[in-house]
Amino acid sequence: MTAGDGFRAEAERDFWVFAYGSLIWNPGFAYKSREPARLRGYHRRYCIQSKIYRGTPELPGLVLGLEKGGDCEGIAYAVAGELRSVTMDYLRERELRTSVYHETIVGIETRDGGAHDAYTYVADRAHEQYVPIDEVGALVDIIEQAAGVAGSNYEYAINTWSNLSAFGISDSAVERVAVELMRRSQRA
Repeated sequence: MTAGDGFRAEAERDFWVFAYGSLIWNPGFAYKSREPARLRGYHRRYCIQSKIYRGTPELPGLVLGLEKGGDCEGIAYAVAGELRSVTMDYLRERELRTSVYHETIVGIETRDGGAHDAYTYVADRAHEQYVPIDEVGALVDIIEQAAGVAGSNYEYAINTWSNLSAFGISDSAVERVAVELMRRSQRA
Protein backbone atom coordinates (compact mmCIF):
# COMPACT_ATOMS: atom_id res chain seq x y z
CA MET A 1 0.00 0.00 0.00
CA THR A 2 1.38 3.41 -0.93
CA ALA A 3 1.03 6.65 1.05
CA GLY A 4 -1.65 7.68 -1.44
CA ASP A 5 -3.61 4.51 -0.68
CA GLY A 6 -3.47 5.29 3.06
CA PHE A 7 -4.80 8.79 2.49
CA ARG A 8 -7.55 7.49 0.21
CA ALA A 9 -8.57 4.88 2.85
CA GLU A 10 -8.67 7.57 5.56
CA ALA A 11 -10.69 9.91 3.33
CA GLU A 12 -13.23 7.16 2.60
CA ARG A 13 -13.65 6.01 6.21
CA ASP A 14 -16.80 7.28 7.94
CA PHE A 15 -16.11 9.82 10.65
CA TRP A 16 -17.87 11.58 13.54
CA VAL A 17 -18.62 15.21 14.45
CA PHE A 18 -19.59 16.16 18.01
CA ALA A 19 -22.10 19.03 18.29
CA TYR A 20 -22.85 20.96 21.48
CA GLY A 21 -24.48 24.20 20.21
CA SER A 22 -26.10 25.26 16.96
CA LEU A 23 -24.72 22.27 15.05
CA ILE A 24 -27.29 20.25 17.02
CA TRP A 25 -30.25 21.93 15.34
CA ASN A 26 -28.58 23.40 12.26
CA PRO A 27 -25.73 21.12 11.18
CA GLY A 28 -25.57 22.33 7.57
CA PHE A 29 -23.94 19.12 6.33
CA ALA A 30 -25.18 15.70 5.25
CA TYR A 31 -24.89 12.85 7.75
CA LYS A 32 -25.74 9.16 7.97
CA SER A 33 -27.05 9.23 11.54
CA ARG A 34 -27.09 11.32 14.66
CA GLU A 35 -27.42 10.33 18.28
CA PRO A 36 -26.78 11.64 21.77
CA ALA A 37 -23.20 11.26 22.96
CA ARG A 38 -21.08 12.16 25.96
CA LEU A 39 -17.77 13.99 25.83
CA ARG A 40 -15.78 13.57 29.03
CA GLY A 41 -13.31 16.22 30.14
CA TYR A 42 -15.14 19.22 28.66
CA HIS A 43 -18.23 21.28 29.46
CA ARG A 44 -20.45 23.64 27.44
CA ARG A 45 -20.48 27.35 28.39
CA TYR A 46 -21.70 30.67 27.01
CA CYS A 47 -18.24 32.18 26.60
CA ILE A 48 -17.76 33.22 22.95
CA GLN A 49 -18.67 36.65 21.63
CA SER A 50 -20.43 36.29 18.30
CA LYS A 51 -19.71 39.28 16.08
CA ILE A 52 -21.01 37.72 12.84
CA TYR A 53 -23.61 34.96 13.22
CA ARG A 54 -25.50 36.02 16.38
CA GLY A 55 -24.25 39.55 16.91
CA THR A 56 -22.28 42.37 15.36
CA PRO A 57 -18.95 44.01 16.19
CA GLU A 58 -20.96 46.88 17.77
CA LEU A 59 -23.33 44.60 19.72
CA PRO A 60 -21.81 41.12 20.06
CA GLY A 61 -23.94 38.16 21.03
CA LEU A 62 -22.86 35.14 23.06
CA VAL A 63 -22.61 31.57 21.84
CA LEU A 64 -21.44 28.36 23.37
CA GLY A 65 -17.92 27.04 23.54
CA LEU A 66 -16.36 23.92 24.99
CA GLU A 67 -13.98 24.33 27.90
CA LYS A 68 -11.89 21.80 29.75
CA GLY A 69 -13.37 20.14 32.81
CA GLY A 70 -16.53 18.21 33.52
CA ASP A 71 -18.67 16.36 30.98
CA CYS A 72 -20.82 17.48 28.08
CA GLU A 73 -23.68 15.67 26.43
CA GLY A 74 -24.36 16.63 22.86
CA ILE A 75 -25.12 15.10 19.50
CA ALA A 76 -22.74 12.92 17.50
CA TYR A 77 -23.09 12.85 13.74
CA ALA A 78 -21.80 9.90 11.72
CA VAL A 79 -20.72 11.24 8.33
CA ALA A 80 -19.93 9.18 5.24
CA GLY A 81 -16.23 9.08 4.45
CA GLU A 82 -16.73 10.22 0.87
CA LEU A 83 -18.14 13.49 2.31
CA ARG A 84 -15.12 14.14 4.55
CA SER A 85 -13.56 16.86 2.41
CA VAL A 86 -16.74 18.85 1.72
CA THR A 87 -17.96 18.48 5.33
CA MET A 88 -14.68 19.54 6.89
CA ASP A 89 -14.35 22.48 4.48
CA TYR A 90 -17.85 23.60 5.49
CA LEU A 91 -17.18 23.17 9.23
CA ARG A 92 -13.89 25.02 9.05
CA GLU A 93 -15.48 27.94 7.20
CA ARG A 94 -18.29 28.07 9.77
CA GLU A 95 -16.42 27.38 13.01
CA LEU A 96 -12.93 28.72 12.37
CA ARG A 97 -13.82 32.00 10.70
CA THR A 98 -12.35 34.10 13.53
CA SER A 99 -10.04 31.44 15.05
CA VAL A 100 -11.89 31.56 18.40
CA TYR A 101 -12.17 27.75 18.33
CA HIS A 102 -9.57 25.04 17.98
CA GLU A 103 -10.55 22.08 15.84
CA THR A 104 -9.94 19.11 18.08
CA ILE A 105 -10.39 15.35 17.83
CA VAL A 106 -11.94 14.02 21.02
CA GLY A 107 -13.18 10.70 22.29
CA ILE A 108 -16.96 10.43 22.63
CA GLU A 109 -19.31 7.72 23.82
CA THR A 110 -22.73 7.23 22.28
CA ARG A 111 -25.64 6.06 24.45
CA ASP A 112 -25.36 2.54 23.02
CA GLY A 113 -21.83 2.37 24.48
CA GLY A 114 -20.00 2.96 21.22
CA ALA A 115 -16.67 4.77 21.53
CA HIS A 116 -15.62 7.02 18.67
CA ASP A 117 -13.14 9.74 17.82
CA ALA A 118 -14.95 12.90 16.72
CA TYR A 119 -14.14 16.35 15.44
CA THR A 120 -15.33 19.20 17.63
CA TYR A 121 -14.51 22.83 18.30
CA VAL A 122 -12.98 23.93 21.62
CA ALA A 123 -12.90 27.52 22.86
CA ASP A 124 -9.57 29.36 22.74
CA ARG A 125 -9.40 31.02 26.16
CA ALA A 126 -6.67 33.39 24.93
CA HIS A 127 -8.76 34.73 22.04
CA GLU A 128 -10.22 38.25 22.29
CA GLN A 129 -13.74 36.87 21.71
CA TYR A 130 -13.53 34.62 24.76
CA VAL A 131 -15.55 36.17 27.60
CA PRO A 132 -16.00 34.20 30.84
CA ILE A 133 -19.37 35.39 32.20
CA ASP A 134 -21.12 33.15 34.73
CA GLU A 135 -23.96 35.31 36.05
CA VAL A 136 -27.19 34.33 34.30
CA GLY A 137 -28.62 37.86 34.32
CA ALA A 138 -25.52 39.24 32.60
CA LEU A 139 -25.63 36.48 29.97
CA VAL A 140 -29.31 37.11 29.29
CA ASP A 141 -28.78 40.90 29.07
CA ILE A 142 -26.38 40.28 26.17
CA ILE A 143 -28.28 37.45 24.46
CA GLU A 144 -31.69 39.13 24.41
CA GLN A 145 -30.35 42.20 22.56
CA ALA A 146 -27.99 40.70 19.97
CA ALA A 147 -28.62 39.53 16.40
CA GLY A 148 -26.37 38.75 13.45
CA VAL A 149 -26.46 37.33 9.95
CA ALA A 150 -27.78 33.95 11.20
CA GLY A 151 -30.56 35.49 13.29
CA SER A 152 -31.18 36.57 16.83
CA ASN A 153 -29.06 35.42 19.73
CA TYR A 154 -32.35 34.73 21.56
CA GLU A 155 -33.28 32.19 18.86
CA TYR A 156 -29.86 30.52 19.20
CA ALA A 157 -30.26 30.10 22.96
CA ILE A 158 -33.84 28.82 22.81
CA ASN A 159 -33.18 26.46 19.89
CA THR A 160 -30.11 25.00 21.57
CA TRP A 161 -31.97 24.38 24.84
CA SER A 162 -35.10 22.96 23.21
CA ASN A 163 -33.15 20.66 20.90
CA LEU A 164 -31.01 19.37 23.76
CA SER A 165 -34.24 18.69 25.66
CA ALA A 166 -35.75 16.89 22.66
CA PHE A 167 -32.84 14.43 22.82
CA GLY A 168 -33.27 13.98 26.57
CA ILE A 169 -30.13 15.98 27.32
CA SER A 170 -30.15 18.22 30.35
CA ASP A 171 -27.72 21.11 30.77
CA SER A 172 -28.61 23.29 33.74
CA ALA A 173 -26.57 26.31 32.57
CA VAL A 174 -28.20 26.34 29.12
CA GLU A 175 -31.62 25.78 30.68
CA ARG A 176 -31.24 28.65 33.20
CA VAL A 177 -30.42 31.07 30.37
CA ALA A 178 -33.34 29.86 28.21
CA VAL A 179 -35.84 30.01 31.08
CA GLU A 180 -34.77 33.54 31.99
CA LEU A 181 -34.94 34.65 28.35
CA MET A 182 -38.48 33.31 28.04
CA ARG A 183 -39.52 34.84 31.37
CA ARG A 184 -38.28 38.25 30.25
CA SER A 185 -39.95 37.99 26.85
CA GLN A 186 -43.30 37.20 28.51
CA ARG A 187 -42.96 40.36 30.64
CA ALA A 188 -42.30 42.57 27.63
